Amino acid sequence: MRRRIMFLSVGMTTLVVLAFAIPLTLLMRGAASDESLKNARYRAEAVAYYVGEKNHTPDEIKTYIAGISSQGPGRISVRLADGTTLGDPPPGGVPTPKYLPGGPDEGDGDDKGPPKISDASFRKVDGGVSTDVSVDAQAGPASVCLFLTVDEVYQGLVPQLLILLAASLGVLILSVVGAEVVSRRLARPLEETARTAERLAKGDVDARAPTTGPAEVAKVGAALNGLADRIDEVIAVEREAVADLSHRLRTPLTALRLQVEALPDRDRAEELNVQVNSLERTLTAVISAARRPQREGRVPHCDAVAVTRERAAFWEPLFEDQGRELTLDLPTPPAEVRSSAEDLAAALDALVENVVAHTPDGTPARIILTRQAAGGVLIVVADEGPGIPLGAGERGRSDRGSTGLGLDIARRCAEAAGGRLTIRPNLPAGSSVHLTLGAP
Repeated sequence: MRRRIMFLSVGMTTLVVLAFAIPLTLLMRGAASDESLKNARYRAEAVAYYVGEKNHTPDEIKTYIAGISSQGPGRISVRLADGTTLGDPPPGGVPTPKYLPGGPDEGDGDDKGPPKISDASFRKVDGGVSTDVSVDAQAGPASVCLFLTVDEVYQGLVPQLLILLAASLGVLILSVVGAEVVSRRLARPLEETARTAERLAKGDVDARAPTTGPAEVAKVGAALNGLADRIDEVIAVEREAVADLSHRLRTPLTALRLQVEALPDRDRAEELNVQVNSLERTLTAVISAARRPQREGRVPHCDAVAVTRERAAFWEPLFEDQGRELTLDLPTPPAEVRSSAEDLAAALDALVENVVAHTPDGTPARIILTRQAAGGVLIVVADEGPGIPLGAGERGRSDRGSTGLGLDIARRCAEAAGGRLTIRPNLPAGSSVHLTLGAP
């Protein structure tokens, strides 16, 4: 976004600079041309006055032309009435002189006062511009021509254009600096707000957006923070309601336990008591899960290596009794995952219990934990039993006499941690459950 803001700002500044620079360049070019032709007219008229003032000799006129030529650019030439051309004529030569209206050729015989000269005319010739002035000299009409090349016409324009270019570049540099400052001021709070929204989407409702920067951006951040506060409040109320409901169930559960213990049939009472104990453990787990945010934060995490080693130690005695071998392949350093220790332990227990319940005694099993390149871990629970039927991971579905809840518990744990659960066959026999967990 910051790049787009800078691009738009610099682009608009460039358009504005061009909108001023192009017409200004044309104006400066025209002004340079007008100034050069104006000076050429003054110098040509000065030569014309000199030629028409007295009956000067050709050598005197040449000397005067040389003096005038040293005062500025251009080539000066004079064509006398007898056709003699003095100086350096332009391409195409000097125009033929003619008597001016009201001059000596009309017979007024008045040779007093300044010589009569014509208005200067400008004509384009090969490679430049010629300034022509006619004068009525005593020896007859003469023509004065001052030729300027194109470079001489626009002499002095290059330094002015360089100054204009430097000023334009200075404005562009200032616009880049200003765009950088403005884009940082606009984009940084927006980027932080976007990161906050991503954290909220991942379940971290403790994330808050900045309320600094422009008023509009600060308003967005404040609105997002209000939404996060509302989400936090709703989650807290919901979990407290679940915990309160679970507590209320303890009273009838206690009454049920007393009634079970009062049954005269002790065997039947023992069977029912086992179910009551299981229900009580379930209620305790519900209460613990409902109150977990207050103990672990909104985004739970744990060390997958430590939890896996702990659950393997819990199941090891049963494996020894059944003549099974449980192999662990765990990395040495901790591996943090986005799951609570209780949820991960329940998922591992479900997978290991699945091996114990649905494979013959003596069937070996293996638990492998590897780190993922993108973060998180992959836990594989493999056995050499008869394999897991297709669709066994769906809740309530199993072809081996179970309810299918164990694999569903593991699947939900993986999905809550940003991962997934997949079941793959092992060749030549057995199956493996792959549990992917994301990083916190």
